[in-house]
Amino acid sequence: MPESAPKRTLELEDLALHEGATALLRRSLAELREGQWLEVHADSPEFFERLAAWCRKEGLTCEPRQGDAGTYRIQASGKAPLASTSPTEIAEIAEPAWGLSPRGARVERGGPEFGFTLREKREVWARELSSIYAQAAANQWSSARDIPWAELPKLSTEVESAVAQIMTFLTENEFAALYVPARFIPRVHPHYREVVEVLAMQVADEARHAEAFTRRAEAGGVGLGTSAISGQLSLKTLLEEPDFTTATFLLCVMGEGTFLTLLKFLAENAPDPVTATLARLAHRDEARHVAFGTEHMRYVFEREPDKRQAMAAAVERRSQMLASISGLSPYVHDALVIYAAAGISVPQIRDGARRVLELQREMDRTRRERLRSLGFEANAAAQMSAYHTKNFM
Repeated sequence: MPESAPKRTLELEDLALHEGATALLRRSLAELREGQWLEVHADSPEFFERLAAWCRKEGLTCEPRQGDAGTYRIQASGKAPLASTSPTEIAEIAEPAWGLSPRGARVERGGPEFGFTLREKREVWARELSSIYAQAAANQWSSARDIPWAELPKLSTEVESAVAQIMTFLTENEFAALYVPARFIPRVHPHYREVVEVLAMQVADEARHAEAFTRRAEAGGVGLGTSAISGQLSLKTLLEEPDFTTATFLLCVMGEGTFLTLLKFLAENAPDPVTATLARLAHRDEARHVAFGTEHMRYVFEREPDKRQAMAAAVERRSQMLASISGLSPYVHDALVIYAAAGISVPQIRDGARRVLELQREMDRTRRERLRSLGFEANAAAQMSAYHTKNFM
């Protein structure tokens, strides 16, 4: 039976409901069990009429105390049914009804269920997420502030055109690297907020890269270069990959891993300090993206070793989809040769072509090395590296 004697008394004096009395009422009622009574003393004019209306809205019972003006009773309905989430323990499966609540919050039951499709830890988690995010937050740079645009020299038309073509190629690849994580962010349950935060930083990085590379392409006065069909086809396969882990593997481990080698090459062979700084800063960002991809794959492979076969199959499947592409876009290849050569004389071109060939060999070596670090056998790593798209990403 409900208890009729008041368990708590609240003195409101002349504080009206619209002046904040409801905060004190809720606070006092929250300390009572269902069926217990709160006795309220209030001197505010027309208090009971307003209190009765508020109680109806809150689903509470209230009544004036007979023979005692200014005294009222409210019967507590008990605490709202809540679901508790741990602030420290990461759930293996996140409930849809937790919605957008932060991990560790108490969630009222009966709320809407959200359609997050990536709500299992094994689908999205990675090691070192907090460290990767902290590094990303600390190392954000600005194209306007941190690039020495005033130091851009006047290059020969041939070399400037090569730079512009490479910047065009980099920009379209950065758009792909932006859209892939952006597509998955709304699907990741916010219980795994560290994953969402790292992906959001990745999107911000790629947007900054695209802006900076475009600005460099236009800064020399020759304008943007040519976007090849082969590159567009290659990137389209990335954007259409529906599985988060597979997309992360293809983008962060295979593609951006290869781009680390490319950006290092561009920094070392840059014809001007602007391009060199851009390449170095972008390399620093991409290294974090690769770190996330490799740490996610380590987490997945430790729990599902057979996933390695699925990743190898995905690389081969993508290679078959791109079978019509014979190699690197000629626009990009020739631009890289002239970029490395720093000119177009026969000896320069011979040297530039040699350096580009060495670049591609180094890309293959680092891909195989990264795959071996993830537990792939040497033969499998070599085959997967050979299957990787010739357009780098």
